[in-house]
Amino acid sequence: MQNYNDFTHFNDEGRAKMVDVGEKPESRRTAVAAARVLVSAETFALIKSGGMKKGDVLTVAQVAGIMGAKRTPDIIPMCHPVAIGGIDLSLSLDEARLSVEIKASVSCDGKTGVEMEALTAASVAALTVYDMCKAVQKDIVISDIRLLTKSGGVHGDFKREE
Repeated sequence: MQNYNDFTHFNDEGRAKMVDVGEKPESRRTAVAAARVLVSAETFALIKSGGMKKGDVLTVAQVAGIMGAKRTPDIIPMCHPVAIGGIDLSLSLDEARLSVEIKASVSCDGKTGVEMEALTAASVAALTVYDMCKAVQKDIVISDIRLLTKSGGVHGDFKREE
């Protein structure tokens, strides 16, 4: 049986707490996350041609993802505000899968990582694709939200084996 002390976000009474990172050294932190949005052939064609009534789906989703990364501590309760050094979001169309492929890279020099910011950026971009396309398709699927890599910090580097 696990003890509350095994989890960093619980105090001795089992109540939620925000981890104290005050004594940790600053280091370069990076994280890359991805998401996939699966659409129909009709929706894919509209995204590709720029024919969606709400506008350029990929550009709006890119900006939304950047905004999402910046607002991560406002929506994830135990997330520390970090001074993000950079955010890069790329969205591409995969014709074989009929999908929008999203990749979000976030970096900072800080005492805590930016995995949540990268995951939030990818998620918000995916949700924005959904929002912009829902008028023509209701059964859009958002999938494969995942951390691809992270570097920096005491827990070391991570690279997903795909």
